[in-house]
Amino acid sequence: MGSSKENTTGGFLKQGSILAIASIMVRVIGMIYRIPMANIIGDEGNGIYSAAYEIYNILLIISSYGMPMAVSKMVSARCAQKRYKNAYKIFRYSMLVSVITGGSAALFVYFGADWLERQFFSKYNGVSIPLKILAPTIFIVAIMGTLRGLFQGRKTMLPTAVSQIFEQVVNAFVSVTAAYFFMRAHSASGKLPAWGAAGGTLGTCAGAAVAFVILVFIYMGYRPVMKKQESRDRTARTISSTQSLKIIAITVIPIILSQTVYQLSGIVDVTLFNGVMGMKGIPDKVVSTMQGIYSTKYRLLVNVPVAVSTAIASSMIPSLVTSFASGETGSVKDKVSMAVKFNMIIAFPSAMGLSVLAEPVIRLLFPSSDYKTGGLMLITGSVCIIFYALSTVTNGVLQSIDKMGLPVIHSLISLVVHIGIVAGLLLWTDMGVFALVAGNVTYPVLVCILNGMSLKKYLGYEQEVTRTFCVPLIASFIMGIVTFVIYYLLFMLTHKIYVAILPAVAAAVFVYFILVIKLQGLNRHELYEFPMGRRLSVVADKLHLLKKG
Repeated sequence: MGSSKENTTGGFLKQGSILAIASIMVRVIGMIYRIPMANIIGDEGNGIYSAAYEIYNILLIISSYGMPMAVSKMVSARCAQKRYKNAYKIFRYSMLVSVITGGSAALFVYFGADWLERQFFSKYNGVSIPLKILAPTIFIVAIMGTLRGLFQGRKTMLPTAVSQIFEQVVNAFVSVTAAYFFMRAHSASGKLPAWGAAGGTLGTCAGAAVAFVILVFIYMGYRPVMKKQESRDRTARTISSTQSLKIIAITVIPIILSQTVYQLSGIVDVTLFNGVMGMKGIPDKVVSTMQGIYSTKYRLLVNVPVAVSTAIASSMIPSLVTSFASGETGSVKDKVSMAVKFNMIIAFPSAMGLSVLAEPVIRLLFPSSDYKTGGLMLITGSVCIIFYALSTVTNGVLQSIDKMGLPVIHSLISLVVHIGIVAGLLLWTDMGVFALVAGNVTYPVLVCILNGMSLKKYLGYEQEVTRTFCVPLIASFIMGIVTFVIYYLLFMLTHKIYVAILPAVAAAVFVYFILVIKLQGLNRHELYEFPMGRRLSVVADKLHLLKKG
């Protein structure tokens, strides 16, 4: 399971591409099922749904969210040294920690749901209902995350990818079905939107349960391999239980803290928005509706391409840990450079495409909603995709080179600045919910700057600028013009969004590919390192884009 030797960037990029493809499929499925669900429960229901998820996510992060990345790092570092007994002992203790922390968080959310609603989300009538349904999901996901970390530490992303796809398919079916039947069953309730949101959270729980069962079956099949590796391990002395727990704490806590700070920005945004809008006399229903548009029409869409960077960061960590532990600084820098370039080549056109096709995409996906507001959010805020992609990857690099605390410090600094910006815009301007969009852009920008400074200081790494950033920017800008022209010409002729948008997207992909290669954003060797790179190079050769050799 996984290769013992990995000297090229291709290994983690190809493993990352497996996870990236699965993550994109998951996000696309998520986007598709959220359309009927959003229409069933309405904008107010979506506001309640997103509010429940803010609490769920923060408790999940505190209890176990860092486990996949932490277990991956700890297992890969020891397996690289063939210290299998220590690697799997740490995995088993990580599982114990996940059971305890995940179980505690689940009990807190279930029994404290009413208190959480009163303290943090009093404007969202009935948020405790979906919270109680989400509670057992925290426990399931905590254990599942540790299993995924084991497989990722052995440099295979396939179990994570497969389980994620099944999880989301079940989630989609149950969420829409349960939302519909819950709304019908509680049609006379004063908390009708909350019951609709609860249907959506039931899907999350069901999906997690199915994914957990799949991972358990895969793990049972892998256990003989683990036992065989442990029997060949001639390590004179294995680490003690106390040492195992100490290693887990040292590795997990910084990851959890950095993720918690990021998630806190969402909690802070909701709290600030509710408080300031309430001070200005905006009705509660309008506030929750605008919050629903922001979370469903804006954040849901920009998170789809960001899934690629998250996948690459996850797959990169075991490979970087191995190279860094072996003192191969040059290999570390090469892998970082390729990971950043891969992300930027995807992030720039994604941001441009969502900006140019903002209103058509919203109208196509959410026909019964306020597409003007959602479209304007995408136009002004889709640039955040670039900075989230870069900050995610650079966070992963810093964690891989044993600078675990730096992402936490950088996230805290960015959060303080973020709070100041969002609070100031809400208080002293009439931007309203667009203040949240502005904050969603400025937060990752500062993280990127601070991470870049740390990489230069501790790794001596400086990112090449022209081919990594300038070429994708220029290619995306030209692509955006072509996409805009084709879409609006076809729409003027047909007055049908789906007829106009598909050729426009196809043209965008083709034009962008040609421009990136023609402007020498990628050479032949770099293209080979990309997933399906050799097939893409054949296409490029037929178009006479690549230099021979």
